[in-house]
Amino acid sequence: MPKMKTSKTAAKRFKTTGTGKLRHEQQNNQHKFEGKSSSRKHRLDRDADVHKGDARKIKRLLAKR
Repeated sequence: MPKMKTSKTAAKRFKTTGTGKLRHEQQNNQHKFEGKSSSRKHRLDRDADVHKGDARKIKRLLAKR
């Protein structure tokens, strides 16, 4: 069976922590910052955990490097 290739789109969107958890950048954090409060922008700046139900699929897309 051939090797699994890493999905480059998934690799750009998700990061794996040292303990193996998956993290992603939060939505609404790319543009149109004038209409958002500073506290909201600060909160959105942190990465969020990937939902448990999606983690298995995403790990497969990342093809365990």
